[in-house]
Amino acid sequence: MLLHTNVYASPGSQSTGHATGQPTAFGRAVRCLLDTAIEGKNVTDSTYERLRELIFSNELEAGEALTEATLASKLGVSRTPVREGLTRLEQDGLVERFARGVRVKERSPEEILEIYEVRITLEEAAARGAASRRSELDLSRLEAIHQEMLALPGDDPAGRVSWNNRFHEALWRASHNATLEDVITRLISRLRRYPQTTLTFPGRWERVLADHQQLITAIPAQDPVQAATLAAEHMTTARNTRLRMYALEMTSR
Repeated sequence: MLLHTNVYASPGSQSTGHATGQPTAFGRAVRCLLDTAIEGKNVTDSTYERLRELIFSNELEAGEALTEATLASKLGVSRTPVREGLTRLEQDGLVERFARGVRVKERSPEEILEIYEVRITLEEAAARGAASRRSELDLSRLEAIHQEMLALPGDDPAGRVSWNNRFHEALWRASHNATLEDVITRLISRLRRYPQTTLTFPGRWERVLADHQQLITAIPAQDPVQAATLAAEHMTTARNTRLRMYALEMTSR
């Protein structure tokens, strides 16, 4: 049985249940609870996002131990949203638990291999889906982004990263598989912990442009096999470049 509760009453009566536009004490209490819940959710989400950015910017370094009290003080929030944020970051693979608590996950070549093993499979699926289900709008978007990439100056690494990300996001969107988009997006966030972009490695940008050109040829041709093969080769080269850059970083320390 549904119970309908009137949260408004006349000015002279807070319990008659006659609606005249004035909130009852019960109505005010309900509104207060709702506002508190919304505010709490906003604080939790913003705390999670701020912690993510601290990790991505290396302000919280790989291997650094994290304590709720210290982070709460740093962010100006209570320990509860910090605790919930750390739980979400653990699910994202950005922090890990150890004997003394929680720490930022270490970077390693093993992690690079694990991430790309999954990403190659997902990018293959996205390219295959795009070749099968793309719309004319999808094709126009991919072509426009590619042209912007071709026009970028050589001394704009941030621009390269931004437009390359847009290209891949447009490719995922063209697959018309929202679950695939979500999984890839969450996976790639782990690579943001690695400070350097592969697009600055000698010869890599030129290879990226050539690969993208081949993809935007195979996708309009509705050739899912070729599109998937190209995507796999593209990401395999990215993985190998990432490993080489990691090795160079380790030897230079």
